[in-house]
Amino acid sequence: MITISANGANTGATFYQSKKFTVLQDAYALKFKYEAIPTKNQYLFFVSAIRKSIYGNFAWTDKAVWEKVKNKIIKLPIKNGNIDFDFMDNYIRELEKAHVKELEENNLIILATYLKVSKLDNFELSDEEKQAIKNINLVEWKEYNLEKLFGKSTRGKRLKSDDRIAGTLPFVTAGEINTGISDFISNNVEIFKKNTITIDMFGSAKYRNYNYGGDDHIAVVHTEKLQQESVIFITSSIHKTSYNGQFHYGRNFYAKDADMLNIMLPTKENEIDFSYMNTLISAVKKLVIKDLVFYSKQKIEVTKKIINKN
Repeated sequence: MITISANGANTGATFYQSKKFTVLQDAYALKFKYEAIPTKNQYLFFVSAIRKSIYGNFAWTDKAVWEKVKNKIIKLPIKNGNIDFDFMDNYIRELEKAHVKELEENNLIILATYLKVSKLDNFELSDEEKQAIKNINLVEWKEYNLEKLFGKSTRGKRLKSDDRIAGTLPFVTAGEINTGISDFISNNVEIFKKNTITIDMFGSAKYRNYNYGGDDHIAVVHTEKLQQESVIFITSSIHKTSYNGQFHYGRNFYAKDADMLNIMLPTKENEIDFSYMNTLISAVKKLVIKDLVFYSKQKIEVTKKIINKN
């Protein structure tokens, strides 16, 4: 059967129901009145036709009640003067096939993009990377001060929303949504280099692989001279130390706090083991890509099963 919402923000929204259901007073159900019972695909075609006719033409103050909707006209394919149910069936079936194909193509694009961005040929772990993961509990750790490692941190400058001019430069503020990027601007602001780390007012650390601007709620740790994998590792170490609830609206994290921050890093022969950090993060990247590809394949297989089942 088909249901139509008659109330709320989605008044006029139309859906196909493949299982038993009930409706409240804010919706109603339709079924084909003639002897032939439409297939799932045919019902889906009906749903699309109805939705195109009524959705968006009603509102909270003008509800899509049955008395208004029942006289609406919908367009359907015909053959020899009759509804062409075969065409409706085949059309929806082809759309489903196209959807699966698109998922498969997207899966390949995702893999290729991630490999390109990560500068990898594949996501198979090398022997060295496998060993780095295996030995993680054997690593020697030592405490290091951020200022002694990278010099004084830099604080961004306030730029009110009303003063921001639209552009292409990411502008970073505090927060987790969109990794703290609140706008893209063209204002004349200090541009921080890519391959650096930001720590926001709550102590949340993030790696930046692009040039960006920032407001006074972020501190920038200048790690641009290091290899990317090392900076990602250090970002994680900073985040683990600074993002534990000790910084909040009443006690903000500032650049001076970054300078006093001590973090734990792998050490070998009393020196930071950058080689281990690079190898471990390279392995993690590959594992993430592998999981993403596996998830995408599962999504495709589940979609196929649903389509075939119905």
